[in-house]
Amino acid sequence: MAQIETTTLAGGCFWCIEAAFNSVQGIEKAISGYMGGTTENPSYKEVCNGGTGHAEVVQLSFDTEQISYREVLEIFFSLHNPTQLNRQGNDIGSQYRSAIFYHNEQQQQQAENIIAEIEQDKIWPDPVVTEVNPQSTFYSGEDYHQEYFNNNPENQYCQMVVSPKLAKFKKTFADKLKV
Repeated sequence: MAQIETTTLAGGCFWCIEAAFNSVQGIEKAISGYMGGTTENPSYKEVCNGGTGHAEVVQLSFDTEQISYREVLEIFFSLHNPTQLNRQGNDIGSQYRSAIFYHNEQQQQQAENIIAEIEQDKIWPDPVVTEVNPQSTFYSGEDYHQEYFNNNPENQYCQMVVSPKLAKFKKTFADKLKV
């Protein structure tokens, strides 16, 4: 019987994170949205302006019988640079921060442990700045943001940023992809 768990991750633009996780076995749902701010029902424009305090996030529902939380985090850390404070590449602002919004104490502990391992193993030359915070209110992104990459592959950002990241991701995690 499926054991469905939820977590919320922020690692730069949500289009890339969502597109990658939508292709992973065991991920039931990947929804782009906003978390970690103070404005109720923020719009994409408000979040992009940086005044709401929200991060662009992807909320995942996953079957723990098919994929562990640790595996989810390993994929997450492969999809972005967790040492860049409030940015990913040319996307700059706190809305692009690296953050794990845990939904229970086990997730918090596992997130802190994997960050400590990354630091100890010196996987990145700079310190990991990924925030580990309790979940707060999740606001689903506007409909046009859902499955954005699949629906807009010709978009210049998708071609220049998302597509190369997904190609690398699919090569690295070929054994985890949906058939």
